[in-house]
Amino acid sequence: MRGGGGGGGGGHPGFRPVDIQAQRRANAEAPEIPELGKRVVGLFRPYKWSILITGLLVVAGAGIAVIPPLLVQRVFDDALFPLDGSAPDLTLLWKLVAAMIALFLFSAGLGVVQTWLTSTVGNRVTGDLRVKLFDHLQSMELGFFTRTKTGVIQSRLQNDVGGVSGVLTNTVTSILGNTVTVVASLIAMILIDWRLTIIAVVLMPFLILVQRRVGQVRARIAGETQESLSELTAITQETLSVSGILLSKSFNRQRTEATRYADENLNQVRLQVRRAMSGQGFFAVVQVIMASVPAIIYLVSGYLIDGGSDVITAGTIVAFTTVQARLLMPLMGLMRVSLDLQTSSALFARIFEYLDLVPAIRDEPDAIAVADAPGPIGRIEFRDVVFRYPDAAADSRATLRGVSFVAEPGQHVAFVGPSGAGKTTVLYLTPRLYEASGGSVMFAGEDVRRLRQESIVDNVGIVSQETYLFHATIRENLRYAKPEATDAELEAACRAANIHHVIERFENGYDTVVGERGYRLSGGEKQRIAIARVLLKDPPVLLLDEATSALDTVSERVVQEALDAAARGRTTLSIAHRLSTVIAADVIHVVEAGRIVESGTHASLLAAGGLYTELAAQQLATTKILEAEDADPPADHADRRADIAPDAAVITPDEVLASGRAVIRDPEWPEA
Repeated sequence: MRGGGGGGGGGHPGFRPVDIQAQRRANAEAPEIPELGKRVVGLFRPYKWSILITGLLVVAGAGIAVIPPLLVQRVFDDALFPLDGSAPDLTLLWKLVAAMIALFLFSAGLGVVQTWLTSTVGNRVTGDLRVKLFDHLQSMELGFFTRTKTGVIQSRLQNDVGGVSGVLTNTVTSILGNTVTVVASLIAMILIDWRLTIIAVVLMPFLILVQRRVGQVRARIAGETQESLSELTAITQETLSVSGILLSKSFNRQRTEATRYADENLNQVRLQVRRAMSGQGFFAVVQVIMASVPAIIYLVSGYLIDGGSDVITAGTIVAFTTVQARLLMPLMGLMRVSLDLQTSSALFARIFEYLDLVPAIRDEPDAIAVADAPGPIGRIEFRDVVFRYPDAAADSRATLRGVSFVAEPGQHVAFVGPSGAGKTTVLYLTPRLYEASGGSVMFAGEDVRRLRQESIVDNVGIVSQETYLFHATIRENLRYAKPEATDAELEAACRAANIHHVIERFENGYDTVVGERGYRLSGGEKQRIAIARVLLKDPPVLLLDEATSALDTVSERVVQEALDAAARGRTTLSIAHRLSTVIAADVIHVVEAGRIVESGTHASLLAAGGLYTELAAQQLATTKILEAEDADPPADHADRRADIAPDAAVITPDEVLASGRAVIRDPEWPEA
């Protein structure tokens, strides 16, 4: 029995088993990020002048906020109830009241400007962080995305960054403003009466110690909450995509998927409640203590006055309790910010963990462009290449073992073999989407590790088995390869791909929206649009990864014609399960268990009687591959082809139904 080598079509042998629950627990734990606080502060560096202006406004506003209580003392002791027992001083009272109102108006104006600045800076920093993370993820190697759930990546980008946006927007001003208010209030309280101040703040050290413990608990819960959000996002992405919905409906597993989502959602609700309630008891105690201070102040003041103190007056007590009341909210705010910082530190750590990921494939400092390589562009050579997936077990067999071959410019080199033999890996090593573990991959006469990867990709076009089209128009999907392409260039590429006349028959032509992943088009139509997109790029090297394997016989023939046209004059590496598509290749390499075991033309390989002959015999019943060279050309039934020629008669749905033939109604057909 022949073994697979872990290529694109099959699994990778020897992969380490994964304990899902253990992995989730590890993900929930915030990673240790050196100098995390310093790096978070560094996010604000581009906006230092805006932050400086904001800081000045905050300090001014906080300083102004403690002046009215001092004016209140004068209102009581000098204007309303003069200490000399005289009548109220209404002139002074008007001045003091006017000053208080003016201060309130000025403080409100400062608050509006401050809010605009903080909102602008905070949201820009959040946006910068999100773009920075997205840009970094774009630089990661293909292997990172094959071993990481898309939903988990999306969660880091959306949920984690969204989770810290409030901290980025409000933290600086909150800390600065509340700190200034607390300090100014304490100074004012000391100036009013130092004895009452000691009573008011005696429990603060104890509250700070308790707050630190609460913050650690909330940080742990925050990590678990974000991990649960990652799982919810992953479930959504997997099951509500078009492919996921088709899968669940075809196996009647909608209820199972809904239950899986409901279970994780219940876990998320539980964590959110824990997160919301953690620390609430602490804040309730703080609030009770701070709210009880005025009553205690009244009691202590009574004893002081009874003892003969002439310092404490009615104005002193009112002013002191007013300042102390103003101390409550800033102090609570500082404690909440401290808890938020401890909580968000887990989210920042998760974000910086991704930002600190080092791409496994990077350009060397002195890497050169393909145009500067010594060999002809289009020449590809593998020299004793070995490849092992990074997450494969150490004792497992390598996916590729000692693979060597040469593809000259303009040559068509095909790879065939059992599923999992390593064929797709060969293709992905060519543009350095994967890094060879041993040996050398040469492109244009230079080791790909000495070339800039961007330059390699510019010279390579890939048509894969799973065609990806964006939920956009055909025109927009084509211009993904060449944004500046003219309509004439689009049409020429589509004509070469044998799809232009089909697009013209659509009601909106090139402005037809193809739907999620192109599901509004047939498999053959999607594949030919993908071919047209590659032709628009016009690369000297073409990589075809089983580009027709998922198509029916008629669509395969049409797409193969387009592929043959696209391959002319280009170096082409192709993979095929259907041997009929590679009969005309200049060289066919037979891959088994990560090695090239046979090489030659179709005729020479058949004559050798090896694995290629065995594969051909297995397809004989359906493809007649052994007699293909002498067989008559297949009959062309125009009325049966998916790509009816432009001058062929168009059969309407009503005509088909009237003919009495059994058909499956197309959802695009109008109701009779």
